[in-house]
Amino acid sequence: MNATFALLILGWTVIMVILLAIGGFFMFRKFLKRLPKEDGKSIIDWEEHYIDQTLHMWGDEQKQFLEELVTPVPELFRDVAKQKIAARIAEVALQKKANAITQEIIIEGYILATPKRDHKFLKKTLHEKNIDIQPYQPLFEQ
Repeated sequence: MNATFALLILGWTVIMVILLAIGGFFMFRKFLKRLPKEDGKSIIDWEEHYIDQTLHMWGDEQKQFLEELVTPVPELFRDVAKQKIAARIAEVALQKKANAITQEIIIEGYILATPKRDHKFLKKTLHEKNIDIQPYQPLFEQ
């Protein structure tokens, strides 16, 4: 009985240390993103700034399209991913001095905001919607 109880306690301790390490890793990443850079703003501050600057440019159709593009992201991380991607889309729109967020700007911002491994899903989604990916090929190769 004592050996079984000791193994149970040891197993529980290992599981707790692993879970705490995983949680600490994600909390530390969030902390690093909140630290101010040389310009005095953090990564998250810049994301919020870009989104605030272009909030009036988003239509319902564009919001729905972005929602479709982030569906492969697990529900737990979807809001964070959507904010990061929307901020990059907003940055692209501001760089192009656009009057509205278009489908082309959304696709370009999505490509720039996501890692290469996620581009496979984007290509599949664009193909299903009969959107030509040829104009975006140079962005996929960056």
